Amino acid sequence: IIPEEEANVSRDVELEAVQQPGTYILQAGSFGDVADADRRRAELAFLGIESRVQRVMIDERSFHRVRIGPMVDLDELNRVRAQLRGADIDVLRIRLGD
Repeated sequence: IIPEEEANVSRDVELEAVQQPGTYILQAGSFGDVADADRRRAELAFLGIESRVQRVMIDERSFHRVRIGPMVDLDELNRVRAQLRGADIDVLRIRLGD
């Protein structure tokens, strides 16, 4: 997973609920192959989680990030985090700000 350079990014490994208000995005993977990103997106859709694929270039390499959000509702954010943990999907939590 390739983190954002300037955003507030952390691996989402804590079980505690997020309580700091703000706008959040969850990144459910970063893949070199778009087909892998599409498979993750389909896996999330099966769980009822809407996501999108964002293509980025890093050091002349193309990556496809699977993103959920943005979310400002902390209850929704924590519900989705719990679903992802239950499905053994590792994510990055990105706080965009207030």
